[in-house]
Amino acid sequence: MTEYSMAAMSALWLGVLTSISPCPLATNIAAISYISRRVESTPHVLLAGLLYTVGRMAVYLGLAFILVGTALSVPQVSLFLQKYMHLLLGPMLVLVGMFLVGLIKIDIGGRGVSEGLKQRIDAMGIWGSLLLGALFALAFCPTSAALFFGNVMASVNAGSTVTLPLLYGVGTALPVFVFAALIAMGSQVLGKAFNIVGKVEWWARNATGWVILLVGLWLTVQSLFQGTA
Repeated sequence: MTEYSMAAMSALWLGVLTSISPCPLATNIAAISYISRRVESTPHVLLAGLLYTVGRMAVYLGLAFILVGTALSVPQVSLFLQKYMHLLLGPMLVLVGMFLVGLIKIDIGGRGVSEGLKQRIDAMGIWGSLLLGALFALAFCPTSAALFFGNVMASVNAGSTVTLPLLYGVGTALPVFVFAALIAMGSQVLGKAFNIVGKVEWWARNATGWVILLVGLWLTVQSLFQGTA
């Protein structure tokens, strides 16, 4: 397996992990339930979930494209990264890993959606889910921010302005659409699935976090020894 293939698989996995993390997952389910609360037909609930998913995916893709594209296209930034990326990558991965395993915790209080915005979303009907998906994608939780930042670093390191950010966006979309389907099927099925995902997410996040942390430590030590050689 090539290095780029591993980066692509990692981007997809980080996207999935972003969506099943507690804060984004609860937000996604609440948002889709809110939008589809007056929708009776299953196809319309699925459409609302799909539009919400597209809104989130578009924002993640757009932000990553801008950040990675800027890093690679601005001469001063590009030269800096070419010279120092191998030194910065390890410590940054250590920080991302520490966030994921809970060694660093930041409590960010969210104010939710204002009443005026709720009325605007309601007025848009099912298309309001597209707007809500985009807005909630911008409301980063600490864990989702760490995962997103990890994907951006991987994209910069691989020189990928489209493919890796797109795969990350697809990864964030998959669990959301699955839960939209579960919402359409009924609350009992959703409750069971939520409990299962909650247990799986803890193990998946911690396993991923420790792997990223150890890789970051290894890269940091390696760059220190190369610098002293």
